[in-house]
Parts: sequence; structure tokens; C-alpha cells
Amino acid sequence: MNTDCLPGEHVSRLLLDEMFSGAIAGQLRAKGHDVVAAVADPALAGLADDQILAQATAAGRVLVTANINDFMPLDARCRSAGQAHAGLILVSAKSFSQDRSFPAAVTSALSALLDQPHAIQAGQILFLARP
Repeated sequence: MNTDCLPGEHVSRLLLDEMFSGAIAGQLRAKGHDVVAAVADPALAGLADDQILAQATAAGRVLVTANINDFMPLDARCRSAGQAHAGLILVSAKSFSQDRSFPAAVTSALSALLDQPHAIQAGQILFLARP
């Protein structure tokens, strides 16, 4: 795993994991944010969790995922190996219901987060909160 992003470094570029639609990334880009969606990139679609995290890190992008059960252990493995990732934003089903309002709610919350200076640091894990 690439360690170009040092812990504490400000990162505002996002990579949305496969469970998020390309429309969310498009709406965030329309607001001026640097966001890409794995589903819109054939090189990223279908990658295993460790590979998508490595790709996000190599690109200097914070990974946004709802797959908390798989990415928390990946973060622990990175830390125990002395490796850094660019950051993780975790989207909990407890905060964001998986219904028709999900895309708009996630888009709004990510936009609010990205509008804050130094919202997330490299190596940080952050649970996305509703604005």
C-alpha cells in the first residue's frame, strides 16, 4: 500500500465505494468537489476491499464506504503494518436509511463535510454525520 499521504495531511478528494451511485459523485462535482465513483470507473469496479483502499490511497483520495465491517479491520491491518491510507469516511445505516432519501442525504452530508476546512486528515476514520 502506498504511503504518500502522511497521517495528519489534509485530504479533500474522495473516492466513493461501489455501493454509492455515480450520481452522488456527479452532484458533488457540480458543487466544486473532487469526487469520483468506483462504479463509473471500469478499473475500480469490482475490486476487492483491500485493493479499492490501496487505489484510493495511491490517488490521494479518502474512501467513502458503507462497508464498515470490512474496512475497520483493513484500517487496523494498515496501522499494525505501519502503513497509512488517505482516510476513510464511513456511512452507517443507523444514520442514513437505505431508502429513497439515501442518495440525497449522503450527498448533502458529504458536501457539508467537504465545505469545512481540514474536514478529514490522511489516515483518519470519520463516521459521516447528517448536517
